[in-house]
Amino acid sequence: MNTTLNADAAELARFSELALHWWDPEGEMHALHKINPLRLGWINSLCPLKGMTVLDVGCGGGILTDAIARSGATATGIDLSTKVLRMAQLHALDAQTQNVQYREISAEALAAESPESFDAVTCMEMLEHVPDPASVVSACAALVKPGGWVFFSTINRSPKSFVMAIFGAEYVLNMVPRGTHEYAKLIRPSELAGFCRTAGLTVSHSKGLSYNPFTKRFWLNADTSVNYMLAVQKPT
Repeated sequence: MNTTLNADAAELARFSELALHWWDPEGEMHALHKINPLRLGWINSLCPLKGMTVLDVGCGGGILTDAIARSGATATGIDLSTKVLRMAQLHALDAQTQNVQYREISAEALAAESPESFDAVTCMEMLEHVPDPASVVSACAALVKPGGWVFFSTINRSPKSFVMAIFGAEYVLNMVPRGTHEYAKLIRPSELAGFCRTAGLTVSHSKGLSYNPFTKRFWLNADTSVNYMLAVQKPT
């Protein structure tokens, strides 16, 4: 696990600039709002969240964290962007979301502080933005209890993802701000599965996420060639 601060200052600055727009469902983060119910439903189908203690790593403005708490879990979101975390906290107050808290701390630091403290850990759309994604995976493995679930989502490094997730989504459809993703930082499913196995996690399920620009509809399927999720477990 990386002992230095595993963060890119430019990435933190980019997401900090989006803080005020995080909870606008029609704004620059609208794609996250649209896919959130799909991701939450898949997580809940494998790991029923009610009554669970869940950590959301790289929570941003708390779109998923808030939904996890509203599903009956006790949710903690962590991030390294002060401005974005403030928006998450303000939204929780405004929406009166119960059983949710946010902390400005890295996954590695929290793993050293509170190992095996969570029934489930989520880490969505975050690994492709850090210098050492394997370190984050290792930290997530350390944070989850034996028998617990860890859920990752990221983007495959493939010609198709370059066309659709970077050129198409950022420069043609304006679904996400330009410059959000760097092709070289994208992660193939085989690479992420390798990080998980090295960290002692067992890969259980995978799921792809697709988008139709004509109907503007997202759906889950078996196609992991662009956006995908992995569900892994820590052995008991």
